[in-house]
Amino acid sequence: MTNKILIIGGSAGSFRVMMKIMQKLPRDYPHSLIVCLHRLRNARSGFTDTLAIKSSIRIREPFDKEKINSSTVYLAPANYHLLIEYGYNFSLSTIEARNFSRPSIDMTMETAAEVFGERAYGIILSGANEDGAAGMKKIKEHGGTLIVHDPDESEIKVMPESTIKLVQPDHILKEDKLIETICSL
Repeated sequence: MTNKILIIGGSAGSFRVMMKIMQKLPRDYPHSLIVCLHRLRNARSGFTDTLAIKSSIRIREPFDKEKINSSTVYLAPANYHLLIEYGYNFSLSTIEARNFSRPSIDMTMETAAEVFGERAYGIILSGANEDGAAGMKKIKEHGGTLIVHDPDESEIKVMPESTIKLVQPDHILKEDKLIETICSL
């Protein structure tokens, strides 16, 4: 079982920042990190490999009912919702898209909040819709920590701004400080 879980959500404009995070994560990173990025529905390969090239930590797309492990980056598979179950397992779902998105950042964050409570960290990067804001609110309601990429620096401001409008984040950070904070947890 993992100590803390970090859920990073993003869409348009977030890939560059995500690559920098992967480059900086230390090999001995003790937590689980779930990356829920909007991408093309039929993009089945290449994305995980691209992130893995920059990472010294293991990165993979989880299978249904797979146990969540520490020191691992999990990438939500294209066209599947990635949910967290009690017992610290993943669940994959093809139910209807939420906020026009599958995977839904909200659904991943909401289920992580229920299971991990105050050990959940929600992180929102650049994106063009409001997906993630409700999930961040749920994490906050369960005692977790919220980090938002500063909208003034985000390539597309909608995701960070919609989160800030809905719930007060613990931190609104510029890119370098955001990456430093994630890596130092």
